[in-house]
Amino acid sequence: MKAEKENQIGGCEAMKWERLISDRRLGLEEFHDERRHTRSDFQRDYDRLIFSSPFRRLQNKTQVFPLPGSIFVHNRLTHSLEVSSVGRSLGHEIALGLKERHGDCDGLFDNFRDIVAAACLCHDLGNPPFGHSGEKTISTFFSEGPGQSLRECLTDRQWADMIHFEGNANSFRLLTHQFVGRRAGGMAMTYSTLASVVKYPHTSLHAGQKGKFGFFESEDEIFRRVASWLGIPEIEPGRFVRHPLVYVVEAADDICYQIMDIEDAHKLKILSTEHVTDLLLGFLTEPERERSVRSMARLSDPNEKIAYLRSIAIGKLVTDSARAFLEGEEDLLKGTFGRPLLDAVDPLLREAYASCSATAWSRIYCAQEVADIEIAGNRIINYLMEALVDAVIHPERNSSRLLLNIVPRQYDTRAADPYTRLQAALDHVSGMTDVYALDLYRKLNGHSLPAV
Repeated sequence: MKAEKENQIGGCEAMKWERLISDRRLGLEEFHDERRHTRSDFQRDYDRLIFSSPFRRLQNKTQVFPLPGSIFVHNRLTHSLEVSSVGRSLGHEIALGLKERHGDCDGLFDNFRDIVAAACLCHDLGNPPFGHSGEKTISTFFSEGPGQSLRECLTDRQWADMIHFEGNANSFRLLTHQFVGRRAGGMAMTYSTLASVVKYPHTSLHAGQKGKFGFFESEDEIFRRVASWLGIPEIEPGRFVRHPLVYVVEAADDICYQIMDIEDAHKLKILSTEHVTDLLLGFLTEPERERSVRSMARLSDPNEKIAYLRSIAIGKLVTDSARAFLEGEEDLLKGTFGRPLLDAVDPLLREAYASCSATAWSRIYCAQEVADIEIAGNRIINYLMEALVDAVIHPERNSSRLLLNIVPRQYDTRAADPYTRLQAALDHVSGMTDVYALDLYRKLNGHSLPAV
C-alpha cells in the first residue's frame, strides 16, 4: 500500500516511459500502425519540420540582435538548429543512462534523441518578428492598447489568451491547428514530439504574473487528447504535469541562448575578449582551465578562442544536465521535479551560468542595438495589429476588404465568432518575418508603392 501511495501525483499514477514515448500521429490516428520503418516517425517529425514554411521563415526573424549586416549573429533559424543539435546530444546521453538502468526496452529510449531534436527545432516557431519583445507588444495591444475595447466580445478564457499572448502556445497552434484548406492535425506530428514542445502545460487562466501558458482555448481539446494518450496527469482543472522530455528541450534552449548570446555580443564588440574569456573559463575546474589556456595560446583569432571555450562550456553543461535528469528520473515521472535541469547541475556550472545570465541582462539585452530593434518592432507590430484587428472585426468596411484581400487564405478572417477572427489576425502577424512586417508597414503607410 505504501509503494502504491508513493506512485501517486495528487491521486494520479506516475507517468510511464512506455506510454510517454508514442509515435501516434495527430490527425492520422486511424492510420497508425506498430510496424518498424526505415525512418522512425520521430525522424519523420524532424524532416517534416526542416522542410516546412514556418521553419524556413525563422531565418528572417530576429533572435536578440538585429539581423546581420557584415557581422553574422544568430537569427531564430540558426538558434533553433543549434538548440536541436544540443538537444539531440543531451537526449542521447540520457538514453544511454536509462538503457543501462532499465535495459533496452525494445529500443524505446533510442527515440529520445530524435524526439528532443524535433521538439527543439519547433520550440520557437510561434514567436512573432522583432525578437523577444514581439510577444509583449501583441499582448499589451489588448491589455493596454486599442484591443481593450474587445474585452466584452470574448469569454474570460479567450481574453486571457489575448492579454497573455505566448510564443510557446502559438508554436503548439502552428503544429496542430487545421488552417483553412489544410489537413486535420496541422503538421501531423507525433504525440510525443507535440507534448515535448509544451513548456507550460496549462491554460492562459493559469498564466500568472509571468504570463506563460501552453495552449490556446482553440487547441485545448487537442492538448487534452495528447496528454490523455501519453498518460500525462491533469493535476487541477486546466493544469497538467510536464512531459519529462520538456525539461531536456528547455535545457538545450537555455544552454544555447545564454552562451551564444555572449558569443554574439563578443563578435559585435559589446563585450571584450577578456571579459568573455573569464565568463567561459568559469565553467572549468582549475586543471581544465590550465589545459584550455595552453590550447588557446595556439590560436591568434579572438573569435576562434571564444568559439573554442564556448564548445567546452556547452559540452560540460550537456553532460551534467544529463546526469541531473537521470538522478531526477523518479521525480520527473511523478511530476514533482519542479525546476529547470540547469538548476540541478554542479554548483560550479550553475554559478558560471548565473554569471553569464547576469552579464546578458546588464550588458546585452539593454544594448543600443537591441533597444533599437525593440522600439522599431513595437511600433510596427502595434500598427499592423491595429489595422488587421480592425479589419477582421469590421470586415464590411471597404478599407477592411482591401486589407483582408492580401491576408493568406489559410487564416479564417471571415469566421462567425470574433475570437476565431482575432486569432486569424494574430496568426498572420506572428507568422511574419521582420522583413515582411517592415515592408507591409511601409505599404500601409503609403511609404512604399509599386512602380507605376
